[in-house]
Amino acid sequence: MDVRQLRYFIAIAEERTITAAARRLHIAQPPLSQQLKALERELGVQLICRSRKGLELTEAGQALYRHAAMLLKQMEEAEQIVRDIGGGTQGTLKIGVNTLSDRRLPDWLRAFRASRPDMRYKIHQNDSRQLCKLVKERDIELALIRLPLDLPEFCVHPFPAEPFYFLAGRSFQPPRPELTLQDIASAPLLLPSTEGLGVYQVIMDAFRQRRLEAHILGECSDIWLLMELVSTGFGMSIVPLSVQGRWTEENIQAFPLPEISGASALIWLKEHHLSQAALKFIEIVSR
Repeated sequence: MDVRQLRYFIAIAEERTITAAARRLHIAQPPLSQQLKALERELGVQLICRSRKGLELTEAGQALYRHAAMLLKQMEEAEQIVRDIGGGTQGTLKIGVNTLSDRRLPDWLRAFRASRPDMRYKIHQNDSRQLCKLVKERDIELALIRLPLDLPEFCVHPFPAEPFYFLAGRSFQPPRPELTLQDIASAPLLLPSTEGLGVYQVIMDAFRQRRLEAHILGECSDIWLLMELVSTGFGMSIVPLSVQGRWTEENIQAFPLPEISGASALIWLKEHHLSQAALKFIEIVSR
């Protein structure tokens, strides 16, 4: 029993004559009658009987009709969903974001949702190296990561570098309006860090390039806890604009550091077929 036989059987059951069913299916009557007989032989039951009103379904025929009609409807719906996914109107956007994601991410997602209202989302947060691993394992298609990272297996869409800020509690008194790394080298720094997070490396490289040794109090992988600790005066920190711009704590002072800047990027695997959802998101962030 195959889909074609079920389509033929449904047409016969609904049209109640072989002639009308053949016309509906755009085939000749003899092959249609032969297909019905073949289906009855295969199932070992009579599905159709003749009456003065035309062809009637037997009890077995009624049972087959109910299930066959439901099955074909589900197949048609599945075909439509697959076409929609292929066209990018449905499906899932699978994207990873790191702890210090670009502050434009909400705007990008809103624009994406406006263009694909029926899309679902799988948003995974992790450090940049782990996100690269998830992309390679096909758990996600895209990832927003912090640079620098070695990315030979990936296509990379870099974003403009963003400035960094020195954060301190209200009791801190700056030696000058515009701070330099020399000015803050002795400050007890609690830096944002998770394994593979590029921000930490950017900060330390900036000190090393100027032959300065930073006073590292410690590291904190939870950016929101880090900001709380800075606000209470436990330590000071250096963060990119994407973090500083989202924090409105009145007990924190923010000073721009022109000597430090860092970039982020959207990545995806080379030689990998991307879904229409992923391609649309890349289009949006590339505008």
